[in-house]
Amino acid sequence: MKRAAFLMITFLSVVSLACAQDKPASPKAETSGKVGAATVKITYCQPSARNRKIMGGLVPYGEVWRTGANEATTVEFDKPVKFEGKDVPAGKYALFTIPGENEWTVILNKETKQWGAYKYNEKDDLLRVKVKPTKTPAFVETFNISTGKDEIVLKWENTAVPVKVKG
Repeated sequence: MKRAAFLMITFLSVVSLACAQDKPASPKAETSGKVGAATVKITYCQPSARNRKIMGGLVPYGEVWRTGANEATTVEFDKPVKFEGKDVPAGKYALFTIPGENEWTVILNKETKQWGAYKYNEKDDLLRVKVKPTKTPAFVETFNISTGKDEIVLKWENTAVPVKVKG
């Protein structure tokens, strides 16, 4: 009887600990959509502002950013596309950016197995394009990436970064 009670208490303790795990601070997200004839799939982690200054603060201007949190964000095209007018073969790429107040550099990098931008190497870049950020109509608490008919849009805080993509 004592042994059964001990086993039951142990079992309930393990179950309650397993159920008490917090949600990750930057949960994984995935979005996909059509850009022309091509399908784009984007996998990334979503950090939240949580009362912090994001652009020019947590995400410094002029430095390579992983464009999300944790592992490098990846973008996968099932067919060749034009990325801001530049040819991109079908395939999977890491997405990095260099934020700026008036201009962002958006980078497609061939090395997709990276954690953050710590081992980012410019020599692995497929391409770099310059785009103009815009202001969002409302505050965006959690970083998100969306796909539209002919674009991918990065949004966080009060910043939106549209990137033209044609399939």
